[in-house]
Amino acid sequence: MQNDHRYHVYIMTNRSRNLYVGVTSKLMIRAIQHKEGTYGGFTSKYKLDRLVYYEVFTQVQNAIAREKQLKGWSRIKKIGLIVSINPAWKDLSEEWGKSFLPLVRRENT
Repeated sequence: MQNDHRYHVYIMTNRSRNLYVGVTSKLMIRAIQHKEGTYGGFTSKYKLDRLVYYEVFTQVQNAIAREKQLKGWSRIKKIGLIVSINPAWKDLSEEWGKSFLPLVRRENT
């Protein structure tokens, strides 16, 4: 039986470029929770609503180990990692969840 689970280590930020490192098995849902402020804690308090970095793992142990490693890094080292793949700090989840919005149809009058 094949294991199709994927685990993500990710970094969220805000306009002030505060950083949060997390791990999840459902990156899209978690990113939307951060954007909506429903995840709580640090990310909600500081409105960390931009996904700027993530990695994919097939083994949860590897994802957790990587999360711990990144959390132990200095801010400068984390910024270097982000910039190495996302130099503009673009929100990688910007379009996520928009397709779930109900369509509004207007009748011509």
